[in-house]
Amino acid sequence: MNCIHYATDNLRELFRRQIIATFPELVAALGNAAPRTVFRKLAELDHRTSYSHRGAYYTLNAVARFDGHGLWSHREVRFSSFGTLLDTTVALVERSPAGYFADELEELVQVTVKDALRQLVATGRLQRRSCESRYLYGAADRGRWQEQWTARLAQADELPAAVALFYGLLDEQQRRLYAGLESLERGHGGDQRMAALLGLDVATVARGRRELLVGKVLKDRVRRAGGGRKPLEKKRPSS
Repeated sequence: MNCIHYATDNLRELFRRQIIATFPELVAALGNAAPRTVFRKLAELDHRTSYSHRGAYYTLNAVARFDGHGLWSHREVRFSSFGTLLDTTVALVERSPAGYFADELEELVQVTVKDALRQLVATGRLQRRSCESRYLYGAADRGRWQEQWTARLAQADELPAAVALFYGLLDEQQRRLYAGLESLERGHGGDQRMAALLGLDVATVARGRRELLVGKVLKDRVRRAGGGRKPLEKKRPSS
């Protein structure tokens, strides 16, 4: 019984000729091979799947010309060096100095992202906060999110640029204490105001204010002793 040989070079030649290809075109290039065979041959190539058109198109990384954002398009088919639309959205938002509004992100990736953003917030990969009557999306990491939030407020002239720059240089405890100090100066409602301005929880601002009032400030560390991730205990090998 003769064994049919499917040449991966046939796929390379297809991509060389037309840059991108659909799955049926890949099947045809391999002589009407079974889908499992096509996927196996694709796995031998450094390829990408489009994040637009429901992932219906394929290309090779050697063919794509990704821009500074890691994006590339051919005949209005969109590809990303980060992979899927979800992963691309996370990467772009995390890298953004001031986060993104949905319409800003859509202008960049040229596809609808509202469902993707909603899913990413629900799974904790991104976070959002109301800003200028819209949602601003930022990194899940709290420190990075605070930097993005203050940078956005500086752009909107709601927070002086110098304050935003100064705040971005502070560590976790210093940010909390700074917010608490500003809250004290503002009096009633200060906690809520500073929480909104700096992208903090109201409880965090209140904690900073209380620490200042009682002089309970840790001078040599950011967190209290025992805070953060617990150290891993070394296990003794069993005899």
